[in-house]
Amino acid sequence: MGDGISMIISQTPLRLSFLGGGTDFPGYYASPGNPHGGAVTGVAIDKYIYVIVKARFDERIYLNYSRKEIVDHVNEIQHDLVREAMRLTGVTGGVEITTLADVPSEGSGLGSSSAVTVGLLKALWAHQGETFTAGELAAQANRIELDVLRRPMGVQDAYLAALGGMRHVVFGPRDAGKVSWERLDLPLDAVSRLCANLMLFYTNRTRNSSTILTRQVANISDRTNVLDSLRDMAIEAASLLRAERFGAFGELLHDGWMLKTQLADGITDPEVDDLYARARGAGAIGGKIAGAGGGGFLLLYVPLGSQDVVRRVVGADLRELPFRFERDGTKTIFNVRRDPHF
Repeated sequence: MGDGISMIISQTPLRLSFLGGGTDFPGYYASPGNPHGGAVTGVAIDKYIYVIVKARFDERIYLNYSRKEIVDHVNEIQHDLVREAMRLTGVTGGVEITTLADVPSEGSGLGSSSAVTVGLLKALWAHQGETFTAGELAAQANRIELDVLRRPMGVQDAYLAALGGMRHVVFGPRDAGKVSWERLDLPLDAVSRLCANLMLFYTNRTRNSSTILTRQVANISDRTNVLDSLRDMAIEAASLLRAERFGAFGELLHDGWMLKTQLADGITDPEVDDLYARARGAGAIGGKIAGAGGGGFLLLYVPLGSQDVVRRVVGADLRELPFRFERDGTKTIFNVRRDPHF
């Protein structure tokens, strides 16, 4: 950009993964012995990661997140996602980058890490005057997190953040780069009814998802039958949502959570089990801990007539986070980019 003027703001939604989490690990869906691949059904929500990229007069790099960094070169950056996103997009300096989050951005279970990566790529490419499709941005984000940083994680988060909406995403089979998706386009009144029956509570604790996910990766070969069932549940969930059979979907959430706890130690614990049992006793049909488990947000499917009881039983200890579904994926919401050479 030289001495041009540039400020870009991207907005990227967080996500709720309903069913199929764990089947989006390449070690599972791209395995030569897996003829069906993996599948996840989930939705983007109206809680966001914002990334601001502003051109500076000098050539230094300024970063603002939970810390502040001022460095001269990209390889000096401590924030690994920013560092690798700058390397991939070819931004070498002369920028100030700020990330902002609507909810705790680490250990929430809402896919914040991948939302940050997708949002960084969206804003940095706009700063460079380049655009990519949502699918391309998701693939780039996964390249950073899985291939470069070697994080133990699945690939669903980047796609749900980049694409937005309620989605059924299919991974593989056999090809780690093969990902396809479809939007679950329900009538607006049906979307409102579904969302109204979902409640989200913060468990007052975050967790290091890498520890739990590392165990999941190590267990893939021993948990193939469980993962196969979780994939099939994700497919069934998409069918139930299309048919607007939301009560049956709530019951499937419960079955999926019970199955997912078998993937690795740490996904649940006595405190989480107690919270969930209390919610079920108060009228919740199903639910799950969002993301890898162990903390973050507790998602519950609760018929409207039981929600006040659930609030009294669970909400006395936990903070509720009202939310709606988000139709859009990552997008640029502010773009001032003027180069003096044009």
